[in-house]
Amino acid sequence: MTPAPGLLVAAPRSGSGKTTVTLALMRALRRRGVALRGAKCGPDYIDPAFHEAATGAPSLNLDSFAMSDALLDACAGLAARDAALVVAEGSMGLHDGIVAGEGRTGANADIAARYGWPVLLVLDVSGAAQSAAAVALGCAAYDPRIRIAGVILNKVASPRHRRLVEAGLSRVGLPVLGAFPREAGLVLPERHLGLVQAGETADLHARLDRLADLAETSLDLDAILAVAGGHSSTATGGLPNPPAQRIAVARDAAFSFLYPHMMAGWRAAGAEIVPFSPLADEAPAEDCGACWLPGGYPELHAGTLAQATAFRDGLRRFAEGRPVHGECGGYMVLGESLEDADGVTHPMLGLLPVATSYRRRKLHLGYRVARLVADGLLGAAGTRLVGHEFHYASELTPAPEAGLALAQVTDAEGTPLGLAGHRLGRVTGSFFHLIADRSAP
Repeated sequence: MTPAPGLLVAAPRSGSGKTTVTLALMRALRRRGVALRGAKCGPDYIDPAFHEAATGAPSLNLDSFAMSDALLDACAGLAARDAALVVAEGSMGLHDGIVAGEGRTGANADIAARYGWPVLLVLDVSGAAQSAAAVALGCAAYDPRIRIAGVILNKVASPRHRRLVEAGLSRVGLPVLGAFPREAGLVLPERHLGLVQAGETADLHARLDRLADLAETSLDLDAILAVAGGHSSTATGGLPNPPAQRIAVARDAAFSFLYPHMMAGWRAAGAEIVPFSPLADEAPAEDCGACWLPGGYPELHAGTLAQATAFRDGLRRFAEGRPVHGECGGYMVLGESLEDADGVTHPMLGLLPVATSYRRRKLHLGYRVARLVADGLLGAAGTRLVGHEFHYASELTPAPEAGLALAQVTDAEGTPLGLAGHRLGRVTGSFFHLIADRSAP
């Protein structure tokens, strides 16, 4: 099988319009009948669901810091399965990442370099004209491993504004492959963790169709297809192993943030994923060997979860004999209580000695490198895991003691962060979303 070519949609900084451009391009190319697949650089778990809505196919994360080479190539292979083109969306700025060895920084540029994908650079040109070319030139010259194939302008104020910006870009030899006008109606709804989830955006497909209409009139789709290049991967090994052969996974509006490559790995190993909805007061299936509570927005549904007696009783019964793990939102629900943004405290499952609050907001953001303190669902003691933390919740209870902690944790650059997460009996949980087991080199 010939690996599919690709494109990386990136920008000099966050907030430039990458997601808008990516979704518009995806939807427009799908209309043309292109066998398109999406990917997301870095640990973002919201955008891939929007990609899936736009393309009709799952979107995978590609993370050069958190993932081993084998896992990274396996995810790229999944992203390209049955595809004629992969469109990857960057995160933050094109070159933004951690201080690490070349190719391991987590930056978008690592992915473009590894797979030879040309870059479509999205420039927010509001408040700039020819100077936008200097920014684009800097992005192109900073890393010789990558090639910027063209520029897409965003927030163009007028035809004259576009001519001035294009004059600067012509001077540095970068073609303009399209331009979006300054139109606030194109913005997708947001909340504290970024975009509202795809499943919560009631008019999502109408919005995507409007974006596709805009792409057809504002982007040179033929030129964009022509500059696609590089290759994906045909690798299949390296995906995560399942924690059991039948896994009960909470899945509804409160629990939705589980990395696609995790479930893909479980399924590839022959495991069955059995979904259940805590919001519908469903308990995990009794014939499953493990239960997983993903992250999400349980703080928006805390009252409903507190009254879901069948869910609470069933999960407590499940935990008496089988392992249960919760990450981020799932971790909070496994705790003793959750205080919502209005200051109302709701009782949770009480399976872990932690209380959390969304009234006392504090941003926690970044990669987490964890060494497990004891054997458990996630691996044996000493297993090195890499994940990502992104939430605003505060813990109201003291930091865990060694006998109750899940792991010793550092940030991406090795700065110690102490003990994190909890384990009690067969139940474990932490605020970081697991991306990979990096015990092996």
